Amino acid sequence: MQHRIVVLGAGYTGAVAAGRLARRLHRDDVSITLVNPEPDFVERVRLHQLAAGQDLTPRPFGELFAGTGVELRLARVAAVDADRKAVTLDTGAGHEELAYDSLVYALGSGWNHGDVPGVADHAHELASRPGALRLRARLAELVVGGTVVVVGGGLTGLEAATEIAESRPDLDVALVARGALGDWLSEKGRAHLRKVTAGLGITVHEHQAVAEVAADRLTTADGTVVPADVTVWTTGFAVHPLAEGTGLELAADGRIVVDATMRSVSHPDVYAIGDAATAVGPGGKPLRMSCASGVPMAWQAADALAARLAGVTVPEVSIRYFQQCVSLGRGEGLIQFVTADDGTKEKALTGRLAARYKEIICKGAAWGVAHPTLGLPTRRRRVVRQETAAPVREEAVA
Repeated sequence: MQHRIVVLGAGYTGAVAAGRLARRLHRDDVSITLVNPEPDFVERVRLHQLAAGQDLTPRPFGELFAGTGVELRLARVAAVDADRKAVTLDTGAGHEELAYDSLVYALGSGWNHGDVPGVADHAHELASRPGALRLRARLAELVVGGTVVVVGGGLTGLEAATEIAESRPDLDVALVARGALGDWLSEKGRAHLRKVTAGLGITVHEHQAVAEVAADRLTTADGTVVPADVTVWTTGFAVHPLAEGTGLELAADGRIVVDATMRSVSHPDVYAIGDAATAVGPGGKPLRMSCASGVPMAWQAADALAARLAGVTVPEVSIRYFQQCVSLGRGEGLIQFVTADDGTKEKALTGRLAARYKEIICKGAAWGVAHPTLGLPTRRRRVVRQETAAPVREEAVA
Protein backbone atom coordinates (compact mmCIF):
# COMPACT_ATOMS: atom_id res chain seq x y z
CA MET A 1 0.00 0.00 0.00
CA GLN A 2 1.38 3.40 -0.98
CA HIS A 3 1.90 6.10 1.62
CA ARG A 4 -0.43 8.93 0.63
CA ILE A 5 1.18 12.38 0.76
CA VAL A 6 -1.06 15.37 0.07
CA VAL A 7 0.39 18.85 -0.44
CA LEU A 8 -2.00 21.78 -0.16
CA GLY A 9 -1.06 24.84 -2.17
CA ALA A 10 1.35 25.18 -5.09
CA GLY A 11 3.07 28.46 -4.43
CA TYR A 12 6.84 28.51 -4.05
CA THR A 13 6.77 26.39 -0.88
CA GLY A 14 4.15 23.81 -1.80
CA ALA A 15 5.50 23.25 -5.31
CA VAL A 16 9.07 22.89 -4.05
CA ALA A 17 8.02 20.49 -1.27
CA ALA A 18 6.04 18.27 -3.67
CA GLY A 19 8.85 18.12 -6.21
CA ARG A 20 11.50 17.48 -3.58
CA LEU A 21 9.50 14.65 -1.99
CA ALA A 22 9.11 13.06 -5.43
CA ARG A 23 12.90 13.03 -5.76
CA ARG A 24 13.52 11.73 -2.23
CA LEU A 25 11.10 8.77 -2.10
CA HIS A 26 10.62 5.73 -4.32
CA ARG A 27 7.66 6.14 -6.64
CA ASP A 28 6.33 2.65 -5.91
CA ASP A 29 6.03 3.45 -2.20
CA VAL A 30 4.30 6.84 -2.19
CA SER A 31 1.62 8.79 -3.99
CA ILE A 32 2.07 12.56 -3.99
CA THR A 33 -0.97 14.71 -4.71
CA LEU A 34 -0.60 18.47 -5.08
CA VAL A 35 -3.83 20.45 -4.66
CA ASN A 36 -4.08 23.88 -6.28
CA PRO A 37 -6.88 25.90 -7.90
CA GLU A 38 -4.78 26.97 -10.92
CA PRO A 39 -2.88 24.86 -13.48
CA ASP A 40 0.07 27.27 -13.70
CA PHE A 41 2.70 28.30 -11.21
CA VAL A 42 2.31 31.92 -10.07
CA GLU A 43 5.47 33.95 -9.52
CA ARG A 44 4.13 35.93 -6.61
CA VAL A 45 7.27 38.07 -6.40
CA ARG A 46 6.45 39.42 -9.88
CA LEU A 47 2.77 40.31 -9.41
CA HIS A 48 3.58 44.04 -9.32
CA GLN A 49 5.02 43.61 -12.82
CA LEU A 50 1.88 41.85 -13.98
CA ALA A 51 -0.27 44.65 -12.56
CA ALA A 52 1.84 47.26 -14.33
CA GLY A 53 1.08 45.70 -17.71
CA GLN A 54 3.96 43.27 -18.24
CA ASP A 55 3.36 39.70 -19.38
CA LEU A 56 4.93 36.93 -17.31
CA THR A 57 6.36 33.67 -18.63
CA PRO A 58 3.75 30.87 -18.41
CA ARG A 59 4.87 28.01 -16.16
CA PRO A 60 2.35 25.12 -16.45
CA PHE A 61 2.57 22.55 -13.66
CA GLY A 62 2.16 19.86 -16.28
CA GLU A 63 5.61 20.77 -17.58
CA LEU A 64 7.19 21.49 -14.18
CA PHE A 65 6.21 18.08 -12.78
CA ALA A 66 6.46 16.01 -15.97
CA GLY A 67 7.94 12.61 -15.19
CA THR A 68 8.08 13.15 -11.41
CA GLY A 69 4.96 11.23 -10.40
CA VAL A 70 3.39 14.27 -8.71
CA GLU A 71 -0.35 14.33 -9.43
CA LEU A 72 -1.97 17.79 -9.69
CA ARG A 73 -5.56 18.11 -8.46
CA LEU A 74 -7.23 21.31 -9.66
CA ALA A 75 -9.46 22.28 -6.75
CA ARG A 76 -9.80 24.67 -3.85
CA VAL A 77 -9.34 23.43 -0.31
CA ALA A 78 -12.65 23.80 1.50
CA ALA A 79 -11.66 22.23 4.85
CA VAL A 80 -9.00 20.19 6.61
CA ASP A 81 -9.80 17.75 9.42
CA ALA A 82 -6.45 16.90 10.99
CA ASP A 83 -8.01 14.44 13.46
CA ARG A 84 -9.64 12.43 10.68
CA LYS A 85 -6.69 12.95 8.31
CA ALA A 86 -8.97 14.17 5.53
CA VAL A 87 -9.18 17.19 3.23
CA THR A 88 -12.41 18.45 1.66
CA LEU A 89 -11.94 19.75 -1.89
CA ASP A 90 -14.17 22.12 -3.85
CA THR A 91 -13.77 20.98 -7.45
CA GLY A 92 -16.25 23.45 -8.91
CA ALA A 93 -18.64 20.60 -9.62
CA GLY A 94 -19.08 19.67 -5.97
CA HIS A 95 -17.16 18.61 -2.91
CA GLU A 96 -14.86 15.60 -2.61
CA GLU A 97 -12.94 14.17 0.32
CA LEU A 98 -9.26 13.32 -0.02
CA ALA A 99 -7.63 11.15 2.65
CA TYR A 100 -3.94 11.36 3.50
CA ASP A 101 -1.28 9.63 5.56
CA SER A 102 0.99 12.69 5.60
CA LEU A 103 -0.07 16.26 4.88
CA VAL A 104 2.04 19.25 3.85
CA TYR A 105 0.05 22.41 4.53
CA ALA A 106 1.29 25.24 2.29
CA LEU A 107 -1.78 27.41 1.75
CA GLY A 108 0.24 30.52 2.53
CA SER A 109 -1.26 33.95 3.10
CA GLY A 110 -3.52 36.42 1.37
CA TRP A 111 -4.52 40.05 1.36
CA ASN A 112 -4.71 41.80 4.71
CA HIS A 113 -7.09 44.76 4.51
CA GLY A 114 -6.66 45.50 8.20
CA ASP A 115 -10.39 46.09 8.75
CA VAL A 116 -9.93 49.70 7.63
CA PRO A 117 -13.28 51.11 6.43
CA GLY A 118 -13.63 51.08 2.66
CA VAL A 119 -10.54 49.01 1.88
CA ALA A 120 -12.38 45.79 1.03
CA ASP A 121 -14.83 47.69 -1.23
CA HIS A 122 -12.56 50.17 -2.96
CA ALA A 123 -8.89 49.13 -2.79
CA HIS A 124 -6.90 46.73 -4.98
CA GLU A 125 -4.60 43.97 -3.77
CA LEU A 126 -1.41 42.38 -5.07
CA ALA A 127 -1.42 39.18 -3.02
CA SER A 128 -2.89 37.04 -5.81
CA ARG A 129 -2.83 36.77 -9.59
CA PRO A 130 -6.56 37.57 -9.92
CA GLY A 131 -5.99 40.69 -7.80
CA ALA A 132 -3.01 41.76 -9.92
CA LEU A 133 -5.02 41.23 -13.11
CA ARG A 134 -7.92 43.33 -11.77
CA LEU A 135 -5.49 46.11 -10.92
CA ARG A 136 -3.90 45.81 -14.36
CA ALA A 137 -7.29 46.26 -16.03
CA ARG A 138 -8.17 49.25 -13.83
CA LEU A 139 -4.85 50.99 -14.49
CA ALA A 140 -5.39 50.55 -18.23
CA GLU A 141 -8.61 52.55 -17.90
CA LEU A 142 -6.91 55.59 -16.37
CA VAL A 143 -6.31 58.64 -18.55
CA VAL A 144 -3.49 61.17 -18.35
CA GLY A 145 -3.35 62.76 -14.91
CA GLY A 146 -5.11 59.88 -13.17
CA THR A 147 -4.15 59.36 -9.54
CA VAL A 148 -2.82 56.14 -8.03
CA VAL A 149 -2.08 55.82 -4.32
CA VAL A 150 -0.15 52.85 -2.94
CA VAL A 151 -0.66 52.31 0.79
CA GLY A 152 2.17 50.51 2.57
CA GLY A 153 5.87 51.31 2.77
CA GLY A 154 7.14 47.71 2.83
CA LEU A 155 8.70 45.74 0.00
CA THR A 156 5.44 45.15 -1.89
CA GLY A 157 4.39 48.79 -1.63
CA LEU A 158 7.74 50.08 -2.84
CA GLU A 159 7.84 47.69 -5.76
CA ALA A 160 4.26 48.45 -6.77
CA ALA A 161 4.62 52.24 -6.58
CA THR A 162 7.87 52.38 -8.55
CA GLU A 163 6.75 49.84 -11.15
CA ILE A 164 3.52 51.73 -11.83
CA ALA A 165 5.24 55.12 -11.89
CA GLU A 166 7.89 53.89 -14.32
CA SER A 167 5.46 52.17 -16.68
CA ARG A 168 2.86 54.97 -16.53
CA PRO A 169 4.67 58.32 -16.29
CA ASP A 170 1.41 60.01 -17.34
CA LEU A 171 -0.16 59.14 -13.96
CA ASP A 172 0.26 60.86 -10.60
CA VAL A 173 1.53 58.17 -8.23
CA ALA A 174 1.72 58.57 -4.45
CA LEU A 175 2.92 56.32 -1.64
CA VAL A 176 1.55 56.42 1.90
CA ALA A 177 3.79 54.96 4.62
CA ARG A 178 3.00 54.57 8.31
CA GLY A 179 6.63 55.33 9.21
CA ALA A 180 9.51 57.06 7.46
CA LEU A 181 10.26 56.01 3.89
CA GLY A 182 12.46 52.90 4.03
CA ASP A 183 12.99 53.28 7.78
CA TRP A 184 14.28 49.70 8.06
CA LEU A 185 17.04 50.27 5.48
CA SER A 186 20.64 51.39 5.91
CA GLU A 187 21.54 55.02 5.33
CA LYS A 188 22.73 54.19 1.81
CA GLY A 189 19.53 52.27 1.09
CA ARG A 190 17.28 55.08 2.32
CA ALA A 191 19.15 57.68 0.29
CA HIS A 192 18.85 55.62 -2.88
CA LEU A 193 15.16 54.97 -2.28
CA ARG A 194 14.49 58.71 -1.93
CA LYS A 195 16.46 59.41 -5.07
CA VAL A 196 14.51 56.87 -7.12
CA THR A 197 11.05 57.85 -5.87
CA ALA A 198 11.82 61.53 -6.48
CA GLY A 199 13.12 60.76 -9.97
CA LEU A 200 9.91 58.90 -10.80
CA GLY A 201 7.78 61.75 -9.51
CA ILE A 202 6.23 59.72 -6.69
CA THR A 203 4.69 61.83 -3.92
CA VAL A 204 5.55 60.27 -0.55
CA HIS A 205 3.31 60.75 2.50
CA GLU A 206 5.33 59.63 5.52
CA HIS A 207 4.17 58.93 9.09
CA GLN A 208 0.58 58.58 7.93
CA ALA A 209 -2.01 55.97 8.90
CA VAL A 210 -5.02 55.57 6.62
CA ALA A 211 -8.36 55.86 8.39
CA GLU A 212 -10.73 55.35 5.46
CA VAL A 213 -10.74 54.56 1.74
CA ALA A 214 -13.38 55.78 -0.69
CA ALA A 215 -13.83 55.25 -4.43
CA ASP A 216 -11.95 58.43 -5.36
CA ARG A 217 -9.82 59.26 -2.30
CA LEU A 218 -8.44 58.13 1.01
CA THR A 219 -8.36 59.92 4.33
CA THR A 220 -5.50 59.69 6.81
CA ALA A 221 -5.81 59.60 10.59
CA ASP A 222 -4.98 63.33 10.84
CA GLY A 223 -7.75 64.22 8.36
CA THR A 224 -5.60 64.68 5.26
CA VAL A 225 -7.50 63.81 2.07
CA VAL A 226 -5.44 62.23 -0.71
CA PRO A 227 -7.11 61.96 -4.16
CA ALA A 228 -7.03 58.42 -5.54
CA ASP A 229 -8.67 57.12 -8.69
CA VAL A 230 -7.02 53.83 -7.73
CA THR A 231 -5.91 52.74 -4.26
CA VAL A 232 -3.49 49.81 -3.95
CA TRP A 233 -3.41 48.31 -0.43
CA THR A 234 -0.12 46.57 0.48
CA THR A 235 0.12 46.79 4.26
CA GLY A 236 0.91 43.12 4.86
CA PHE A 237 -0.39 39.59 4.49
CA ALA A 238 -2.98 37.64 6.47
CA VAL A 239 -2.83 33.92 7.22
CA HIS A 240 -5.27 31.76 5.26
CA PRO A 241 -8.38 31.52 7.51
CA LEU A 242 -8.79 27.81 6.79
CA ALA A 243 -6.21 26.98 9.47
CA GLU A 244 -8.65 27.93 12.24
CA GLY A 245 -10.87 24.94 11.56
CA THR A 246 -8.21 22.28 11.08
CA GLY A 247 -7.81 21.20 14.70
CA LEU A 248 -4.08 21.96 14.50
CA GLU A 249 -2.37 23.96 17.24
CA LEU A 250 -2.09 27.59 16.17
CA ALA A 251 -0.07 30.58 17.34
CA ALA A 252 -1.78 33.83 18.32
CA ASP A 253 -1.50 35.15 14.75
CA GLY A 254 -3.28 32.09 13.31
CA ARG A 255 -0.21 30.36 11.93
CA ILE A 256 0.37 26.66 12.54
CA VAL A 257 2.88 25.93 15.31
CA VAL A 258 5.69 23.65 14.10
CA ASP A 259 8.93 22.20 15.45
CA ALA A 260 12.41 22.60 13.96
CA THR A 261 11.57 20.12 11.17
CA MET A 262 8.34 21.97 10.24
CA ARG A 263 6.15 19.25 11.78
CA SER A 264 2.99 20.25 13.63
CA VAL A 265 3.44 20.06 17.39
CA SER A 266 -0.11 18.73 17.78
CA HIS A 267 -0.42 16.38 14.78
CA PRO A 268 2.78 14.53 13.79
CA ASP A 269 1.42 13.57 10.36
CA VAL A 270 1.11 17.24 9.34
CA TYR A 271 3.88 19.55 8.18
CA ALA A 272 3.30 23.28 7.68
CA ILE A 273 5.55 25.56 5.65
CA GLY A 274 5.80 29.09 4.33
CA ASP A 275 3.46 31.84 5.47
CA ALA A 276 1.11 29.24 6.98
CA ALA A 277 3.57 28.24 9.72
CA THR A 278 5.36 29.94 12.57
CA ALA A 279 8.90 28.67 12.97
CA VAL A 280 11.92 29.93 14.85
CA GLY A 281 14.90 31.38 13.03
CA PRO A 282 18.27 32.71 14.18
CA GLY A 283 18.26 34.42 17.56
CA GLY A 284 14.97 32.78 18.48
CA LYS A 285 13.02 35.18 16.24
CA PRO A 286 10.01 33.96 14.25
CA LEU A 287 10.72 33.73 10.53
CA ARG A 288 8.98 36.46 8.55
CA MET A 289 6.46 35.76 5.81
CA SER A 290 8.55 35.71 2.65
CA CYS A 291 9.88 33.54 -0.16
CA ALA A 292 13.28 33.77 1.55
CA SER A 293 11.82 31.93 4.55
CA GLY A 294 9.36 29.67 2.79
CA VAL A 295 11.63 27.84 0.36
CA PRO A 296 14.14 26.68 3.03
CA MET A 297 11.15 25.64 5.15
CA ALA A 298 9.92 23.53 2.23
CA TRP A 299 13.35 21.90 1.86
CA GLN A 300 13.40 21.10 5.58
CA ALA A 301 9.87 19.67 5.68
CA ALA A 302 10.32 17.51 2.58
CA ASP A 303 13.67 16.14 3.73
CA ALA A 304 12.41 15.47 7.26
CA LEU A 305 9.27 13.68 6.07
CA ALA A 306 11.23 11.59 3.57
CA ALA A 307 13.83 10.67 6.19
CA ARG A 308 11.22 9.61 8.75
CA LEU A 309 9.43 7.43 6.21
CA ALA A 310 12.73 5.88 5.13
CA GLY A 311 13.86 5.31 8.72
CA VAL A 312 17.07 7.35 8.39
CA THR A 313 18.45 10.27 10.36
CA VAL A 314 16.24 13.35 10.16
CA PRO A 315 18.21 16.40 8.97
CA GLU A 316 17.75 19.83 10.51
CA VAL A 317 18.83 22.90 8.58
CA SER A 318 19.41 26.32 10.09
CA ILE A 319 17.31 28.87 8.19
CA ARG A 320 18.92 32.30 7.99
CA TYR A 321 18.70 35.50 5.97
CA PHE A 322 21.25 37.16 3.69
CA GLN A 323 19.52 40.06 1.97
CA GLN A 324 16.29 41.85 1.15
CA CYS A 325 15.86 42.40 -2.58
CA VAL A 326 13.72 45.27 -3.87
CA SER A 327 13.02 46.08 -7.51
CA LEU A 328 12.37 49.78 -8.11
CA GLY A 329 11.08 49.53 -11.65
CA ARG A 330 12.95 47.66 -14.40
CA GLY A 331 16.08 49.78 -14.35
CA GLU A 332 16.66 50.38 -10.65
CA GLY A 333 16.98 48.13 -7.63
CA LEU A 334 18.06 47.91 -4.03
CA ILE A 335 19.73 44.97 -2.32
CA GLN A 336 19.87 45.52 1.43
CA PHE A 337 22.23 43.04 3.06
CA VAL A 338 21.11 41.76 6.46
CA THR A 339 22.32 39.66 9.37
CA ALA A 340 21.28 36.05 9.87
CA ASP A 341 18.31 37.20 12.00
CA ASP A 342 17.26 39.84 9.40
CA GLY A 343 18.89 42.84 11.04
CA THR A 344 20.03 45.63 8.71
CA LYS A 345 23.69 45.90 7.76
CA GLU A 346 25.27 49.09 6.47
CA LYS A 347 26.14 47.40 3.19
CA ALA A 348 23.69 47.83 0.31
CA LEU A 349 23.81 47.44 -3.46
CA THR A 350 21.94 49.99 -5.57
CA GLY A 351 21.21 51.02 -9.13
CA ARG A 352 21.18 48.95 -12.31
CA LEU A 353 23.47 46.31 -10.87
CA ALA A 354 20.98 45.80 -8.03
CA ALA A 355 18.15 45.53 -10.57
CA ARG A 356 20.03 42.78 -12.41
CA TYR A 357 20.79 41.08 -9.07
CA LYS A 358 17.09 41.08 -8.18
CA GLU A 359 16.20 39.68 -11.59
CA ILE A 360 18.63 36.81 -11.07
CA ILE A 361 17.03 36.11 -7.66
CA CYS A 362 13.55 36.03 -9.21
CA LYS A 363 14.62 33.74 -12.04
CA GLY A 364 16.45 31.54 -9.56
CA ALA A 365 13.33 31.17 -7.42
CA ALA A 366 11.30 30.02 -10.44
CA TRP A 367 14.12 27.69 -11.54
CA GLY A 368 14.15 26.22 -8.03
CA VAL A 369 10.51 25.14 -8.37
CA ALA A 370 11.42 23.00 -11.40
CA HIS A 371 14.68 21.89 -9.74
CA PRO A 372 13.77 21.45 -6.05
CA THR A 373 17.04 19.68 -5.21
CA LEU A 374 19.00 22.47 -6.96
CA GLY A 375 20.25 20.14 -9.65
CA LEU A 376 22.09 17.91 -7.20
CA PRO A 377 21.92 14.10 -7.64
CA THR A 378 19.33 12.42 -5.42
CA ARG A 379 18.53 8.96 -4.15
CA ARG A 380 14.93 7.79 -3.98
CA ARG A 381 14.61 5.89 -0.71
CA ARG A 382 12.15 3.11 0.04
CA VAL A 383 9.48 3.65 2.67
CA VAL A 384 10.14 1.34 5.61
CA ARG A 385 7.63 2.61 8.17
CA GLN A 386 4.63 4.81 8.66
CA GLU A 387 4.94 8.01 10.67
CA THR A 388 3.58 7.45 14.16
CA ALA A 389 6.09 9.08 16.51
CA ALA A 390 4.99 12.15 18.45
CA PRO A 391 6.76 15.41 17.63
CA VAL A 392 9.42 16.76 19.96
CA ARG A 393 7.79 19.48 22.03
CA GLU A 394 11.09 21.07 22.99
CA GLU A 395 11.52 22.14 19.37
CA ALA A 396 8.13 23.85 19.20
CA VAL A 397 7.65 27.61 19.01
CA ALA A 398 4.86 29.64 20.55
